[in-house]
Amino acid sequence: MKTVLLSLYLVTLALWTGGAALFTFLVTPAIFRSYARDQAGEIVGRLFPGYFLFLLVLSVLALVLFLLLRFERSGMAGRVSLVLIAAALIANAYIHFRLHPETVKVKQQIASFEREAPDSPARTEFRKLHGISAGLNLFVLAEGIALLLFSRGLEP
Repeated sequence: MKTVLLSLYLVTLALWTGGAALFTFLVTPAIFRSYARDQAGEIVGRLFPGYFLFLLVLSVLALVLFLLLRFERSGMAGRVSLVLIAAALIANAYIHFRLHPETVKVKQQIASFEREAPDSPARTEFRKLHGISAGLNLFVLAEGIALLLFSRGLEP
């Protein structure tokens, strides 16, 4: 049973890390290279809710599996892994339930990114929220990578 749970834990981390890397470094840039700014923003905006939910579900699943595996949490790998998973869960919940909805509200105030002045209040606020979201996304991606690396030092 522990082998199955460990395999599920590792697959969860791989999906988390691979999914975040794929969306961040391949899908989103390809969309913005292929379409006009407003159209690309609309497409990516439709993908975000599913993407953020995907990461939230994976971070919850990683925590549940981590706890079910009863890893040795007195060692450094166990303690760090638990903190990383908890931080990812908090970050993903914040993004999904608070930051993304707030960003959508601000984005609705912008008629067109191509025509509206870059220094308009709505674009300035959107840029701030987008920066926070991008930073948290990279943080969660880095956590996934670190968790995969620390998984070698965990003992069930």
